[in-house]
Amino acid sequence: MSNENKTIHDFELNLICDFFSNMERQGPGSPEVTLKALSFIDNLTDKSLIADIGCGTGGQTMVLAQHVPGHITGLDLFPGFINLFNRNARQLNLQNRVKGLVGSMDNLPFQKEELDLIWSEGAIYNIGFERGLNEWREYLKPGGYIAVSESSWFTDERPAEINDFWMDAYPEIDTIPNQVAKIHKAGYLPVATFILPENCWTKHYFTPKIAAQEIFLNKYAGNKIAEEFSALQSIEEVLYSKYKSFYGYTFFIAKKIKL
Repeated sequence: MSNENKTIHDFELNLICDFFSNMERQGPGSPEVTLKALSFIDNLTDKSLIADIGCGTGGQTMVLAQHVPGHITGLDLFPGFINLFNRNARQLNLQNRVKGLVGSMDNLPFQKEELDLIWSEGAIYNIGFERGLNEWREYLKPGGYIAVSESSWFTDERPAEINDFWMDAYPEIDTIPNQVAKIHKAGYLPVATFILPENCWTKHYFTPKIAAQEIFLNKYAGNKIAEEFSALQSIEEVLYSKYKSFYGYTFFIAKKIKL
């Protein structure tokens, strides 16, 4: 397999975790965007139960916790991420109501209709957008909210290079109108949809990634697989710079319909 045809999923989990552990956020986003998405959600109290699925090290979770009452459970497959998540919660004195757990998003450790809010920034793709919407719905209370950011096409047609890249990396990527339709079909009322601004990629993702790459390559000096993985991260930035008018991340906020 040539490097140019590899995706992040072709590498060992511990290597992926080690690279992204050195970043506050493991995907495009920003505190401002997290709070903008939160502004569309109401009725949260100190009794509310919130889950951040695919939380990573908790960059966005800590922003949430500082602006909403209630208890937040962060869930991620990587123990290394969860260790950092819980350390960050302690440093912010949030450990009494913010806790990270190691777990899989296709087997959530919650009761049916237990949660007031499900949050997931840049992570639902791991299970698939449509599958996540459908399977996670049962854990939400009637009238509960889901807020996820997901990769989207901005146009119906796009250049072959970027189309082929995404078809290899994540074939379920779709246009925003089609994604909203999937939300409605899954039993939610779409509340708000907005595209993440460019600085979520550049300032808050690609720039911190440069420092993370340096740390990573120093640690794995001479390791060809690590070098391949690092090179893939650089390809992502080049493609975004070239084709950002055709794709990006979109935040979707929706409410579980009371059936």
